[in-house]
Amino acid sequence: MTAPALPYKRPVPGTGPVMFLVHGMLSSHRHWVPNIDALSRYVQPVVFDLWGHGDAPAPLDDAPYQVDALLEQFERVRIALGAERVLLCGQSFGASLTLRYSIEHPERVIAQVFTNSVSALSPPDRFGSAAERTARAAAIEARGHEVLREMPIHPRRARRLSPQVKAELVEAAEQVDPRAIARLISITGPQLSSRDDLGRIACPTLLVNGVHEKAFQPLRDDAVRGIPGCQVADIDAGHAVNLENPDAFNAAVVAFLQSLPEIAGR
Repeated sequence: MTAPALPYKRPVPGTGPVMFLVHGMLSSHRHWVPNIDALSRYVQPVVFDLWGHGDAPAPLDDAPYQVDALLEQFERVRIALGAERVLLCGQSFGASLTLRYSIEHPERVIAQVFTNSVSALSPPDRFGSAAERTARAAAIEARGHEVLREMPIHPRRARRLSPQVKAELVEAAEQVDPRAIARLISITGPQLSSRDDLGRIACPTLLVNGVHEKAFQPLRDDAVRGIPGCQVADIDAGHAVNLENPDAFNAAVVAFLQSLPEIAGR
């Protein structure tokens, strides 16, 4: 049986190093639409869909949901694109994966950007015990989108998005496969914390922080203390920083990219 593969797209040609952009839970590769044009002047954007999101399949066995297996998916794409090293940009759940990739494959990462990610910076039990996660996943398997719509992260609860962006995110959330969400919560979720390994990050790192997400602000400070040389851009936005204030997000990321020798020297 052929192993499943995470789909990826190159939405525009771009110029410069490859940048992997990885969305969060209940979203899709469309999460980055307001940012692609600005970033493509400096990088070659590559956007992914996580299991059960967008164009990605929803494997029903546990193996593809292991964090190591997801990191191998990124490695597969890096190799397929012929990129010796890449830039990373992760949002929320996706940031947990890109941060972990930077820790496990430091020689493959030029630099990285990430946004508010409670799952990456909290202790592993922040979202409940293994039994609680299993029960939550079982409820999602049984009741599907009815349960997903009740989750605090569902975009229908967002308050700072433009009506058009909110409608597009709600549409994307309605298209996810609940079976994949259940497995991402129960299998991937407990492995996402990088809190104890932040000191191993060796590449230039920018956190674009949405200051209105109160639950994340103590973790913002933990990132500054834990990640060597971590830079922070505090943005007038909440959790979905790049969508709520795309101009400020794009400006912060472009300034960071322009500071990198791999881009400044071109």
